[in-house]
Amino acid sequence: MKNPRYSTSLLFAALLILSSSCTQTASDSNNDLEAFVDDMFAEVDNKQSPGTAVLVVKDGNIILNKGYGMANLSHEIPITATTVFDLASVSKQFCAYAISTLVEEEKIALDDDVRKYIPELPDFGYTITVGHLVHHTSGIRDWTSTLPVAGWSFHDVISFDQILRMAYQQKALNYEPGAEYSYTNTGYNLLAEIIQRVEGITFREWTDQNIFEPLGMEQTLFLDDHTETISNRAQGYGSGDEGVYTATPNNLMALGSSSMYSTTTDLSKWVMHLMEPGGKQSIVDRMFTKGILNDGNEITYAFGLSVTEYEGAPWISHSGSWASFRTYLCILPETGYGIVILNNHGQNTNRMAREIADYLLDVKEEPSEEGDEESAAEVSSAVMNELTGVYKLGPGWYVEITYDDDQLWTQATNEDKFPMTVLSDSIFRIEAYSNRTMTFHRNKAGTVTGMTYSSSVRPKLDTLNSTSTDPKDYEGTYKSEELFTAYDIIAEGDQLVMNHFRHGRIELSRAWGEDYSGSRWFLGSVEFSRDSNGNVNGFYVTTGRARRQWFGRAR
Repeated sequence: MKNPRYSTSLLFAALLILSSSCTQTASDSNNDLEAFVDDMFAEVDNKQSPGTAVLVVKDGNIILNKGYGMANLSHEIPITATTVFDLASVSKQFCAYAISTLVEEEKIALDDDVRKYIPELPDFGYTITVGHLVHHTSGIRDWTSTLPVAGWSFHDVISFDQILRMAYQQKALNYEPGAEYSYTNTGYNLLAEIIQRVEGITFREWTDQNIFEPLGMEQTLFLDDHTETISNRAQGYGSGDEGVYTATPNNLMALGSSSMYSTTTDLSKWVMHLMEPGGKQSIVDRMFTKGILNDGNEITYAFGLSVTEYEGAPWISHSGSWASFRTYLCILPETGYGIVILNNHGQNTNRMAREIADYLLDVKEEPSEEGDEESAAEVSSAVMNELTGVYKLGPGWYVEITYDDDQLWTQATNEDKFPMTVLSDSIFRIEAYSNRTMTFHRNKAGTVTGMTYSSSVRPKLDTLNSTSTDPKDYEGTYKSEELFTAYDIIAEGDQLVMNHFRHGRIELSRAWGEDYSGSRWFLGSVEFSRDSNGNVNGFYVTTGRARRQWFGRAR
């Protein structure tokens, strides 16, 4: 019979060896991850460059939390795990969590009319619900597109109250609520205001008391005073001439949609909470619920989070971009991983997170196989000619398709002409457009009506630059009651120029008919309108997430 003491000792020794082996394996794995991430950010890890903070969580444990580069170049302060970053739109999930909590407590309902809580919001002829705001399907214009048209600079002080006043002055929606998905920061600012009115305290107080303090997020806050001093706060930097970094002003207080400040250390607690919410499970489950459009189609946007897939598994994430800060937070529920990347120099954090995820999941790039390239087809000249014409790609953005020398060509607004490769009688590839394709559509009569490009259907226009007008017909002053601003239109020969009190001179380029594009990004389309007598009576400005903002002719 074996000595029981001897057997117990052997068992204990074996357990020690196994435990040591497991610990060593985990330690080696973490060291390998750190070496991989160190190599990723080696270029910015110096005293002359702004940089990045990186967090990786696995099954409720931090396996990497590290900073690279400088939080402040002037004072040579390095980025660490406790450096405070502006999270930009990563902030939205915290506002959404607050809304989900109030729904759980039956203080609000997702199908409530927003005007029940904010009667100052105009009656647009449709009911806008709390759920519409959550899922970006409200049709409300985004202040990041409206305020620049009104004369604002993103370097200005932009307060929460100013954003709300802009929302209350809107005269129309981009579309019928629920008909489309269109990202709008304004919607989340309105959600924050609803929380304040329902709870009777400020949005900052609510998030402090119900999220940050319970989770122990001691360096996290929503900024409601741009003059407030925040310890360990990083400065955002843009890249100026010859690669010299320039400090980017940041005076935004967009509660709900942005303006939340935090660290990778604090966000580790949030990531773990999303994956293991304990008694808040139903609140978090609701946050992962995708929006549904009026036609029944599901969108990927849920509650301040996008719910998609990567490598066949759920990928729940959100990105942010403001004042040279780029941020990204994602969780991979099936593998237990969470990744947070915060930087202060505007580089693409989404791509960085994918690279780290690929390493963690051991994703290998699939080798390309010979012969997988789509081969060219032969199409008659008659079919080619039927495809020619002008198609509207977007505001102030058109493409003309022409047929010349047995070749179909594409030329977009203010761009060069490029050849198109035939794949079939309706599908063409454009190498110059990153190998994207155009798929042409016909009606039952066989007439070409439009084409699909970048997943959207683009209509074919009936006539080609048929409008011939004296530029002086457009001269005058145009005012917006919605934005409380005005532009002067001046003809300089064949050139139309806009003048604005704050923006100064802006040149207009004719895109199609009476639709012009401005030389400043916020004037994507300036489309003139005429009254029943044929006189120019105003123009519509469409840019980004704000469509057809009306400017009436004052003189």
